[in-house]
Amino acid sequence: MGSKWQMERKKDPYYKRAKAEDYRSRASYKLKQLDKKYKIIKQSNTVVDLGAAPGGWSQVALEKVGEEGIVVGVDLNHIRTLPEENYFRIKGDFTTQEVQGKIMRVIGGKAKVVMSDASPELCGIKNLDQLRSIDLTNAVIGIADNILEQKGNLVMKVFQGPEYKKMLDGLKKKFRQVKTTKPPSSRKKSSEMYVVGLGYKHRIKNK
Repeated sequence: MGSKWQMERKKDPYYKRAKAEDYRSRASYKLKQLDKKYKIIKQSNTVVDLGAAPGGWSQVALEKVGEEGIVVGVDLNHIRTLPEENYFRIKGDFTTQEVQGKIMRVIGGKAKVVMSDASPELCGIKNLDQLRSIDLTNAVIGIADNILEQKGNLVMKVFQGPEYKKMLDGLKKKFRQVKTTKPPSSRKKSSEMYVVGLGYKHRIKNK
């Protein structure tokens, strides 16, 4: 990273807060703000954090679920251990069947919350980056379809592009409520948005 980026980061109030409050990432405040607004995570929930490294979202989730809940962090990169005994780490590509199988074995059933602050590896070519972004978004939605329990919740980072509306329309068929938002801690110049799906209903079968 360039020196300009380093200087901007050190001036960032959320970066400073994260350092002072022992969060691993300024992104922790994005989840805090999203959860305060939409009540995504509750005590005793089972939460799966996709693209969890370095662990900032997992830290917030652990605070919310308490000792009775479970948080599973999944990432291609190493996630340093957290002190809570109800935190589990899986190193691997969450878009693969192998890693998804590991997730389901760890949680022993279904999850109440699936969350992802993951970003695709960007190359700077707009069309290609948008395709990579929608592929990652679809992978997160696919995992949610497999492991979310009825009335479960989803929160994920997305980038707007040609497939954005289609993705939202699909989610509206699966969740009772779908919200799009940009939390105050998200950098203004960033094109990221967050989608929140509340009350998963896709598994309800017609009689």
